[in-house]
Amino acid sequence: MNSTEACIALNMLPKMGPVRLRKLLEVFETPERVLSARRDQLRTVDGVGNDVAEQITKWESAVDLAGELKRIVDFGAEVITAQSPNYPRQLREIHAPPIVLYVWGEITERDQHAIGVIGSRRTSHYGAECAKKLSYQLAYSGLTIISGLARGIDTAAHQGALAAQGRTIAVIGSGLMRLYPPENAALAEKIRDGHGAVVSEFSMEIEPDRQSFPMRNRIISGWSHGILVVEAGLNSGALITASQAIEQGRSVYAVPGHINAPTAHGSNRLIQQGAKLVMDASDILDDLQILLPEKQKFAIGASRILPEMSDDERRVYEAINPTETPIDQISTLCDLPSATVSAVLLRLELKRLVKQLPGKYFVKLS
Repeated sequence: MNSTEACIALNMLPKMGPVRLRKLLEVFETPERVLSARRDQLRTVDGVGNDVAEQITKWESAVDLAGELKRIVDFGAEVITAQSPNYPRQLREIHAPPIVLYVWGEITERDQHAIGVIGSRRTSHYGAECAKKLSYQLAYSGLTIISGLARGIDTAAHQGALAAQGRTIAVIGSGLMRLYPPENAALAEKIRDGHGAVVSEFSMEIEPDRQSFPMRNRIISGWSHGILVVEAGLNSGALITASQAIEQGRSVYAVPGHINAPTAHGSNRLIQQGAKLVMDASDILDDLQILLPEKQKFAIGASRILPEMSDDERRVYEAINPTETPIDQISTLCDLPSATVSAVLLRLELKRLVKQLPGKYFVKLS
């Protein structure tokens, strides 16, 4: 048995949680030694009573580890632990980081730079469109969008990231073989197929319940640099996630909604309590000021290091003078149709490379 397999077994024990395991590892050092420890040794650890010690010593009768490992392989998933290189660094810092993460898809280095986008399951058209637009902009700028694959805002957030050809992570409150809600199965598969991953801390066949969703929410907030609440009522679970984010030292952002809309009362209240009001992705990007992931870097002009750009993007960017440049002049210098130039300039704005000024003038951002 290796360390990952031991963590899977411990994670499947009903009375074993991340905090209790951390205390056990302080004494026994490795998960394998925890499983092989005697009952009297286990009971010396703070927080481990008779019931927990009994459960650990008899883990083989309580856990079908061989069956779980087969289910993981058959499903095409993998399991990572806090010792794995692709385990999210931000998530390691929270009070109770998951013992394991079941991953259907792929977690990349780029996914270390993430923003959580959450909100109500019963959302308005306005809320869904805001979630799609902002997630598109943030994903296009290089941030990974993390959400919960639920109906409403979560679904719109994942869809926006996919439309931008960006990365998105769906953290679910059930086992991978019990995907919820079932109507999002196609969306989950699209995320898995090269655009991110579906992730869970629960063993493969665990059904969702009232306790699993708050546990899921702490992963969304813990993984992210900040949480964006797009639309949420006063009793929305998104507000619980926002509270967890604050406890974890993460930033909280919110989209303002109509004052008479019940679906916006919670998110409006967050703004009233100090969450940053968001109307555009730049409100978040300017606030975070983090180094966005870049597949490839190269220098243009002086010493500025720029993200990867297409040929058209490079031509348009180079056509902008050090001072304010009108769009007509840009079109002439780069010898591209004006419709193409307008589309490319929008992409460069989303990449935080240029800024539009009044009168259709553009300037490079330093």
